[in-house]
Amino acid sequence: MFPWAKSLEDKADVILEEFETRLAEQQMFASDSAWQNQVMGKGWSAIRLQRLGIWNEDNCKLFPKTYELLRSLNIPLAVRGVCFARQAPNSGVQPHSDGRNFILTSHLGLRIPEGCWIQSGEERRGWDVGKLTTLDTSFEHSTLNPSADQERHVLIIDFWHPELSEAERAALEFVYDLRNKFESGQIPPRRPKRLLQQEQEAGFGGFWKKLTAGGGDE
Repeated sequence: MFPWAKSLEDKADVILEEFETRLAEQQMFASDSAWQNQVMGKGWSAIRLQRLGIWNEDNCKLFPKTYELLRSLNIPLAVRGVCFARQAPNSGVQPHSDGRNFILTSHLGLRIPEGCWIQSGEERRGWDVGKLTTLDTSFEHSTLNPSADQERHVLIIDFWHPELSEAERAALEFVYDLRNKFESGQIPPRRPKRLLQQEQEAGFGGFWKKLTAGGGDE
């Protein structure tokens, strides 16, 4: 069902080497937003390579080999796309659901301290370095890094559920592309036609009142 997965695992050392090099050079991770903190907790942060079909050019320049590898595998990336995710020591993500059963999520293990786990539904597993762990995040899921002083790192990949029909996937891609264009300002917000009509009528009525006010007093 995931024809790209084995090729990614076979070349995971490319991603691991590049990630370790960058991690040693600078502090990369930052929380996505205040909303993200509310959902994922303060111990979770990420550096995004792709979101809603758009590659982050600046971040991809930091990981050119990873970027080229992911592009070459033709992964059907979806919604949140691709990011490196960090879980701080002695922290975890509380149980939550993403509410999207039309995508699946794979985690490629990069740095995994002993005792780290992820739970989806009733199933709890750890990560293996260089291997993929795949889950349906519409099920309630949570994570924990119990280490006292070591960070946990994974590469997260969101992709369209392979059981979607071509029509379903095309419809979802259209919706999320429209959302991305709206969020980036490519599609300006529009006031409802009914409200515009009411404002225009009120404006004309106000103008007419001003024009005729006091006409009989002079």
